[in-house]
Amino acid sequence: MHLKELFRKKNLTLSFEVFPPTREGNLENLFATIKELADLKPDFISVTYGAGGSTRDRTLEIASRVKRDFSTEALAHLTCVQSTREDIAGILDLFKAENIENILALRGDPPAGAEKFVRPAGGFGHANELVAFIRQTDHFSIGVAGYPEVHPEAPSLDADLANLKRKVDAGADFITTQLFFSNDAFYRFRDRAWSMGIRIPILPGIFPILNYKQVHRIVSLCGATIPASLGEKIDKLKDKSEEVEKYGIEYATRQAVDLIQNEVSGLHIYSMNRSEPVRMILKELPMPKQQGS
Repeated sequence: MHLKELFRKKNLTLSFEVFPPTREGNLENLFATIKELADLKPDFISVTYGAGGSTRDRTLEIASRVKRDFSTEALAHLTCVQSTREDIAGILDLFKAENIENILALRGDPPAGAEKFVRPAGGFGHANELVAFIRQTDHFSIGVAGYPEVHPEAPSLDADLANLKRKVDAGADFITTQLFFSNDAFYRFRDRAWSMGIRIPILPGIFPILNYKQVHRIVSLCGATIPASLGEKIDKLKDKSEEVEKYGIEYATRQAVDLIQNEVSGLHIYSMNRSEPVRMILKELPMPKQQGS
């Protein structure tokens, strides 16, 4: 099912994100987690794409099994990194063969060892170019990324929103955002996007803090900020891993409740390949009992 059709039917969607393991090996532990996530009845599960396309085959395998074995719609990530137009066309053919109908089109981070992204020879340098290329076929519904606190490489919020508008104009159907810990930042971003004529659904990305060192590493990469009150709290708990996780789940739950009350299009939860924190968040949310069909 095309996700653009889903957004027409439902006022509030629910989705989770998983990532392929970075090491080669058996995927069965991940599939066990995906089954538990699928049992929570999300509208779709998003599968990331490793740096430099390093997990391309596993992304395809995971997305395919999400749809086939767990009866849940899949959103497969796809990046421009180290790929020619012919490479991308071949990947799209593989997606079609596996009945993957939804793609999150990303420029992608620089490959390992590179300081900045460089347009591949014969490839794409920006996500809007990838969106336009995918849009040449009507097989896929296309999502793109948004940054409530500005992409780390963007000189300003205005410049970043102009980039987002180019992706939308190229044919994007929806936006999922990078993680954030201040809902006000998301609301400002949503309002500014609306004022620029961006009318497609914007799904806020919710990241439950489960590990002190992990969250600091992630925010350093994506440009998100940790509000002072949240930072002070987890700093006090940093040597108590269970307490950090407990508070992180509580904080994410409060974020999600507030977002629902402020009429977001959906909730996109970064699961970090764990189902129990997601389950704990959901049991506290005022999700509608019946949402479309």
